[in-house]
Amino acid sequence: MTPMVDVSTPTRLPARSRTRTWAVVAAACTGQFLVVLDVSVVNVALPSMRTDLGLSASGLQWVVNAYSIAFAGFMLLGGRAADIYGRKRMFLTGLGLFTAASLAGGLAQEDWHLLAARAAQGLGAAVLSPATLTILTAAVPEGPARTRAIGTWMAVGAGGGAAGGLIGGVLTDALSWRWVLLINVPVGALVLAGALVWLAEGRAGDRRRVDLPGAVLVTAGLATVAYGIVQTEAEGWGAAATLVPLLGGLALLGAFVLVEARTAAPLMPLRVLGVRAVSAANVSMLLMGSATFCMWYFMTVYAQNVLEYTPLEAGLALMPSSAAVILGSKAAPRLMTRTGAKPLAVTGFLVTAAGFGWQSTMGEHGSYLTAVCLPGVLMMAGAGLASTPLATLATSGAAPGDAGLVSGLVNTSRTMGGALGLAVLSTVATARTGSSTAAADITAGYATAFRTATVVLLAGVLLMMVWLPGRIRVRADRRPIRARRLW
Repeated sequence: MTPMVDVSTPTRLPARSRTRTWAVVAAACTGQFLVVLDVSVVNVALPSMRTDLGLSASGLQWVVNAYSIAFAGFMLLGGRAADIYGRKRMFLTGLGLFTAASLAGGLAQEDWHLLAARAAQGLGAAVLSPATLTILTAAVPEGPARTRAIGTWMAVGAGGGAAGGLIGGVLTDALSWRWVLLINVPVGALVLAGALVWLAEGRAGDRRRVDLPGAVLVTAGLATVAYGIVQTEAEGWGAAATLVPLLGGLALLGAFVLVEARTAAPLMPLRVLGVRAVSAANVSMLLMGSATFCMWYFMTVYAQNVLEYTPLEAGLALMPSSAAVILGSKAAPRLMTRTGAKPLAVTGFLVTAAGFGWQSTMGEHGSYLTAVCLPGVLMMAGAGLASTPLATLATSGAAPGDAGLVSGLVNTSRTMGGALGLAVLSTVATARTGSSTAAADITAGYATAFRTATVVLLAGVLLMMVWLPGRIRVRADRRPIRARRLW
């Protein structure tokens, strides 16, 4: 049998083990690719899903948000479970559930079948994604090699989100919308087989119980808040149908904080958020996610509903943006050695904000170059530059026993931001558009959403300059040092 790589201890591996180590990295990155792909792959298929299953306008949002909220809400549980029960076990469990739910969604016959399958996919992704990062960080020694591996992981994940438009467009045009989900089945089965061979079990040595009440409370709270935000489109902010779920969701999130403060084995130990690097980096990641996740949604519906692109044309139109986020993520580790993590993260936010500001000038007869391509490249290149230093800062503050927890928290923040950002920005767009179906009014709604996202990103820049620490830096001679404070 092929020798297995122990993923439990981050030791420096001899040269002969490097090939097997990078096989582990490849498995982890493929799992992350699938997880992030399914956030965006459905976007170009939404009009076809609506026609086939009779989805309402708010139902279209829930095709995206059912996945995102389950993903974000249970990811902390997945991260803790990886530490307690073993990273390989959780990787296989999460990937198995994700693959089975993809099959169920591809075969859905009613709208609720699809939404339930998407929620189950999100649960599987929540178990899978934290295990991918902890497997990677345990397999690669600390220092520049690990920074490069995290950069690869971030680039692959970003590429999954970026490639979703093209893959979804090709599958929807050539086959049907069902294949945007069914394609996960053979890929998932192949990765499961490889993981069984290459991965050995590893855990943090902690056998505490997982905090299921905390996971349920945070997921229910996020879902209820998102539902309340979506209700504002039809009912307004002052209606009982809006206020009850909003207040109820906030109460559930408050109960989550109380449970975490009192339980012996919390899902989210509040002490972790007391580490400045962890808390500041995760808030920054939440703000970035709230804008960039929505970018793919609005750009694909703008391309199809206003510019009248086909699903395939819409996917192809976003390919430069896809390339930009991958290149930005891959360039970030090298740039970090020269600038430090904080300056690079701030620069990435500013580049992204410039792209969103440009995109907010979109019109109903916009040209591809100035209304889709170039703004998209700026938005995604900046996101790629910012994500790796933020993830590095967040994980740098984690104790060995909290590695899975903080890894899950990084992804939770980004995905939670995306889910809530989509609900908020869709409401902003709808408020501007009203009941009009004219292309000019629809475009004006999308433009307002992009302007709002620009303000959020600029607020994130101010927050990072004040709060984000600037001490993590990696020297070119491969030794970590304390970076001088640059801000």
